[in-house]
Amino acid sequence: MGHELYKESADGQINPLSGRKSFYILAGLSILLVCVASIFGADALIKGRMHVYGLTRDIPLGLLIATYIFFVVTSTGLCIVASIGDVFGVKEYMPIATRTVFMSIVMILSGFFVIFFDLENPFRMAIYNIISPNFTSNIWWMGTLYVLYTFFMIFELIFLLLYWHRLAKMAGLAAVLCGIGAHSNLGAIFGMSHCRQFWYGPYMPIYFIASAIMLGCAALIFFTYIAYRLANEPMEGPMESAMRAIGKLTALMICILMFFTIWKIITGLVGGEPKRVAILAMLKGPYAINFWIFEVLAGMVLPLVILLKFGFKNMKTLFYASLSMIIGIFFMRYDLVVIGHIVPVLYELHVREFSGLLSYTPSLHEIMISAGGFGIAFILFLIGEKFFKGHKFYIQ
Repeated sequence: MGHELYKESADGQINPLSGRKSFYILAGLSILLVCVASIFGADALIKGRMHVYGLTRDIPLGLLIATYIFFVVTSTGLCIVASIGDVFGVKEYMPIATRTVFMSIVMILSGFFVIFFDLENPFRMAIYNIISPNFTSNIWWMGTLYVLYTFFMIFELIFLLLYWHRLAKMAGLAAVLCGIGAHSNLGAIFGMSHCRQFWYGPYMPIYFIASAIMLGCAALIFFTYIAYRLANEPMEGPMESAMRAIGKLTALMICILMFFTIWKIITGLVGGEPKRVAILAMLKGPYAINFWIFEVLAGMVLPLVILLKFGFKNMKTLFYASLSMIIGIFFMRYDLVVIGHIVPVLYELHVREFSGLLSYTPSLHEIMISAGGFGIAFILFLIGEKFFKGHKFYIQ
């Protein structure tokens, strides 16, 4: 389509007021959600997280951490999927390059929004991350690499817009390396926690990367479908081919995640007592509905059945499968964080005060701030679709 940066309107300029009514309804709701979430977040920063969140000394991590992980998982997955075409030159994936890169930036920014309100002093964290680095800390490496990852992703997008393909490829390679490094360190934060047996194990970083690719594929299908519905335009042939390829990759990643899930359960049941208790709480305890209905059925089984039964050509069925996966994987992240805490650290010592499972319920503040992260994602997505005219200028 030449080297135009976007399709021009009749007067040769982007018209920000053009578009369907549904576009502006969704934009208005997203902005309202972000504003309300920011009010709740500011209140939490003023009063203190332990006073307004449903957290305790024994369960210090909750919904906000789970939501943050969900967003950065999505961002990393989108980056990896984008690199298939932009960095490694697979032509079938070229049409989705710019939207995927842009949405990976959107998702990491949404994650930063959520984690900002979970920290007691986010500004102090940013300062000391620079002036007092701890090179033995997985958290330090995760934060630093995610900042570099965001930096490279922004430049990759700029180079793609300018059609500087060689520089875009170099920035994309740097971004995917930083993203995988950051995300594997995020997995290592859990996998190297000796005191939390539900998390502990060498497979966690690999599991995080595999689930990231799966969620990145789902998010790409989800947002691409919404973009074309909002624009009320038919999908172009090259984009349809790219979506079919993404659908096939999605089915493969679902099977891989099923493999990880099965072995997580098997190894957990023969592990130490705290890990076995946590696994049983997931299988037939208070988190059984989350696991069987959302993680297994909505997150893996139903999408795989839809993809295999209806094929990869129908965008509507791909959309439904992706929506189901997004819901299921969000519960996967929530269960991962919370179930790792419900077995007390002193459980094996038979201390009376810690002889049973702990409980956690997210507060209204946590729910609203998490919802605000999704509001950020949607409003930035809509702005990108409007400003870049649906990213159609990269269809090759």
